[in-house]
Amino acid sequence: MARTRLVVFDLDGTLINSSLDLCNSVNAALEHVGKSRLPNELIATYIGDGAAMLVRRALADPGDADSGRHKAEGEVLFERAFHYFLEYYREHKLDNTHCYPGVLEALREIRKRRPLLPMAVLTNKPVIPSHGICDALGLTPYFFQNYGGNSFATKKPDPEGLLALIAEASAALRHEDHSAAPIDPADVVMVGDSDVDVLTARRIGARSVGCGFGLAPASLAMAKPDVMVQSASEWIAALGI
Repeated sequence: MARTRLVVFDLDGTLINSSLDLCNSVNAALEHVGKSRLPNELIATYIGDGAAMLVRRALADPGDADSGRHKAEGEVLFERAFHYFLEYYREHKLDNTHCYPGVLEALREIRKRRPLLPMAVLTNKPVIPSHGICDALGLTPYFFQNYGGNSFATKKPDPEGLLALIAEASAALRHEDHSAAPIDPADVVMVGDSDVDVLTARRIGARSVGCGFGLAPASLAMAKPDVMVQSASEWIAALGI
């Protein structure tokens, strides 16, 4: 196994269980624009590709008789729903959201064993709520960077954000040790709960650890991560630390 020199974590479904607050926010937005609520179990399958896509998928639910409305009208509806979703979620993002069991303990153990190992967050969630949640739940001190879905022109599975993190971590290492070699993608591990995270890693030759306890176990299994874990306590072994 290659030596791990950078670990990048997804947020929702990996570090935190945010499903209920996201589902409640989606349903609040649907009701705001006069549409029917959706089951939480269905909304949860829409999570992972950013806030805008989450709302678009909810609005286009096949069970909705209005899903075929004119495209222009649909865009107006989307803008109303999306704006309300963002406002509602801003106020309610921590109502029920919490770290998965063992997450903080695992991060502490990684830091204890590898004090200089850079770790970061790369999520498709908008960056402001991502930072707010990580601050509130005590996650922020473990990461040198926290990029969201609006930090770049692209979102995962495009590897732009992951490549930026590799460049930043490499620069920081060289600042501490001028002889340090740049971080190779093969020495990077992306930890996430969906096919999006696996594909992000795969596109640059990085390794992936799949979190089967997250929000998208079916798509994750189909993507075939390099290692699959069922709890955060298994991260240490999966990372080879």
